[in-house]
Amino acid sequence: MLLSGCSFLGEVNDSIDYVNQATEHINTLNNFAEEAPQLIKEAASDPALKQELEDRLFTLKQDVEEFIALKDIPTLAEDIHQELVNQNEALLAEINKVLDHGNMALDQLENSQLFSTINEVTSLLNRIEALGQ
Repeated sequence: MLLSGCSFLGEVNDSIDYVNQATEHINTLNNFAEEAPQLIKEAASDPALKQELEDRLFTLKQDVEEFIALKDIPTLAEDIHQELVNQNEALLAEINKVLDHGNMALDQLENSQLFSTINEVTSLLNRIEALGQ
């Protein structure tokens, strides 16, 4: 009985850790989605801002890849995690299109599905937060 109680507490702690990780990841995506449209406008005429935007896109790509690679997902979160992985894989494909041959194409970023894909990932936030309760 005591072992099953410890196991349950471990699963709860793992779930809370996962919720925190997933929430942080989604917040990172949201921050990018909120700030990028203005940066895109300004980057067209400012090479320094274009470089900043490109750097942020590379960082976002790394974050997405790290999230996709997460292991040891709590049983309680497996379904939602798989949905997040699917959305993040779609997001990664969009980022790779924009970062054509390692260089960011502003016109492709403006016309990409990147922001709608981020919105789809964000829509899962309520379900993720419910796991921690």
